[in-house]
Amino acid sequence: MATHLITGAGSGIGAAVARRLHARGDDLLLLARDAGRAKELGADFPGARTLVGDLAAPDRLSWALAQQSLPDRLDSLLHIAGIVDLGTIAELTPKVWQSQLQVNLVAPAELTRLLLPQLRISRGQVIFVNSGAGLNAHAEWGAYAASKHGLKALADSLRHEEKPNGVRVTSVYPGRTASPMQARVHQQEGKEYDPSLWMDPESVATTIITALDLPRDAQIDNLTVRPGR
Repeated sequence: MATHLITGAGSGIGAAVARRLHARGDDLLLLARDAGRAKELGADFPGARTLVGDLAAPDRLSWALAQQSLPDRLDSLLHIAGIVDLGTIAELTPKVWQSQLQVNLVAPAELTRLLLPQLRISRGQVIFVNSGAGLNAHAEWGAYAASKHGLKALADSLRHEEKPNGVRVTSVYPGRTASPMQARVHQQEGKEYDPSLWMDPESVATTIITALDLPRDAQIDNLTVRPGR
C-alpha cells in the first residue's frame, strides 16, 4: 500500500486526486490549515490521516510537523494547494505578492525539504501541480504567474538534485479547471462562470495519477493538460 501526502485535498483537483487514491485503498495523509479543516477532511476521507500546517505560514511548518506523527516513509508528496489574486503590477501591494509567494512557492519548498528523508527511503515522487501561468504570464496575472514560474524552477532544480536518490519529480501544468478557485478567478475578472466550459478536476486527476503510477523505468518531468473545448 502506497502512502501519499496531499495538500489541497479539500476541493477541486486535490479532492479529485484524494478520492481516487482513497478509493483504491492507498494510505493518505491530508494537510489541513487548522484543526477544524482537519476534522472535515477526516470525515470526507474515512481512514485517512490528517496533519495540521498552514501553508500561509511556511516558517511555522517545521514546528507544526514536529508536533505530529509522520510516517517513516512516503511514496509521494502531492503539492496541489494554491491561491490566486489577480491585479495589475501597478496596483498589487507587497501583501498580495507575499501571500501568493508564501502559499504557492515557499510552502511547497519547505514542505518538500522537511519530507525529503521519507521520500528518499521509498525512492518516491514529488508532484507539483503548477498552472499554465507557470509557463506564460498574462496581464493581471503577474504575482500568481511569478509564484508559479518559481514553482517550475523549484521542481526543475529538485529533479536534478534528487536524481541520485531515486526521487522522481513531476510538474503538471493544467489549464483552466472547473473548481472553486476558477469561480473566484472569474469573479475577479468580472466574468460569468460556466464550469461546463472548463476541464473537470477528474480529468486533471487522471493525468496526475498517470504520472504517479508510471513504472519505475520511466518518469514524466513535465505534463501540460488543456481544456479540450
